[in-house]
Amino acid sequence: MIIGCPKEIKPQEFRVGMTPIAAHEAVAHGHKVVIETQAGVGAGFPDEDYIAAGAEILGTAAEVFKTADMIVKVKEPQAIERKMLREGQVLFTYLHLAPDPEQTKDLLTSGCTAIAYETVTDANGGLPLLAPMSEVAGKLAPQVGAWTLQKANGGRGVLMGGVPGVGPARVVVIGGGVVGTHAARVAAGMGADVTVLDRSLARLRYLDDVFGRDFKTSYASAGNTKELVYAADMVVGAVLIPGAAAPKLVSRADLSQMKPGAALVDVAIDQGGCFETSHATTHQDPIYEVDGIMHYCVANMPGAVARTSTIALGNATMPFMLALADKGWKQACADDPHLLNGLNVHAGQLTYYAVGEALGIDVISPSLVIK
Repeated sequence: MIIGCPKEIKPQEFRVGMTPIAAHEAVAHGHKVVIETQAGVGAGFPDEDYIAAGAEILGTAAEVFKTADMIVKVKEPQAIERKMLREGQVLFTYLHLAPDPEQTKDLLTSGCTAIAYETVTDANGGLPLLAPMSEVAGKLAPQVGAWTLQKANGGRGVLMGGVPGVGPARVVVIGGGVVGTHAARVAAGMGADVTVLDRSLARLRYLDDVFGRDFKTSYASAGNTKELVYAADMVVGAVLIPGAAAPKLVSRADLSQMKPGAALVDVAIDQGGCFETSHATTHQDPIYEVDGIMHYCVANMPGAVARTSTIALGNATMPFMLALADKGWKQACADDPHLLNGLNVHAGQLTYYAVGEALGIDVISPSLVIK
C-alpha cells in the first residue's frame, strides 16, 4: 500500500500524522510512504529524517493525495483537502464529525473511507487513539487557564497557588475522565483548590482513592455544578461522549452568576464545546470575553507542544495504521471490532450512529459495510 502524509494546514497546527519511526515501520512492512515536504518540521522532524527512514518526499499536498492509497493525518481534513479525497481512498485521522456538518457532507460526497481516531475503542472501553491527546490537553488546560486568569489577559488576576495569607485559585473540572484527571492533577500541583465533577460514582470513588489528598470530588448534579461553577476562578470543561456532540453544561445565563474575569477552558471544543458560549479559537488568538468571563477554546490544544504530541500520537496510531496497510481496511476492521468502531464514513454512507443522531443523517451499520 502507498501511505501518504500531508502537512497539516489548520492554523497553528504543528503536529504531523506520521513520525519517521512510523514511516520506517511501514517501509519495513513492505509499504511505500510518501510525505509532503516540510510536513514534520513543526514537530522537529526534517525531511532528511523521513528520507533516512525510507520514505519519499513529495513537493505538494496534491501530489500526496493523488499518489496515496491511505492518507494519515492529525486534524480533520480542511475544505481544500477534502476536495482532493477520492473514492476508495482511506482517510485515517481525527474527524470530530458531530459538530461539523460541512466536513461530513464533503466526506460523504468524496466516496472515501474515513476512520476516526477518536472513535476507535479498546477492550477496556477506552479510546486509545484519543487518550494521548486527551492527556496532553488535560495537562495543558490549567497552564493555559492560569495564563488566561492573568489580569493583562482580561482575567481575575488570581495566582493558581496563592501566597502565604492569600488563598489559592478555585478550579472546577467538569468530567473525571482522561482529560479531567490530568487537568486536576496539574492544577493541584500548581497549588490550586481543585474539585472534579462527574456523574459516575465508580469513577469518583476511583479518583478519591487514588488522588484523595490532591483534589476533591463531587457528583455532577445540576445543583452541585452550578454552585461550584459560580464560586470558581477557573472551570475546565472535560466532558466527552464518544463521537457525539458535547453536552452544554454551562449556559450563558450562568455567566452572570460567575466571578468577573473567571476563566473557562473548553477542552471539549472539538466536539462542539460544553459551554453554551464556546466557539473554536486558535493558538494565534486563543481567548475571548463574553459577559465578563474569559473563554479559552483552542480546538487543537496539543498542537502547542507539537513534538510531544506527535510522538505520543504516533505511538498510539502506528499499530492500527500498519494493520490497515497490511490487511486492507476491510479485513483489518473485520479482524478488530475496536478498529471497526472507528469507521465513520464509507462510500457515501455514514457509519457512526452518534454522528448521524447529531446531524440528522441516516446511518448504516459498519458491520454491514465490511460484509
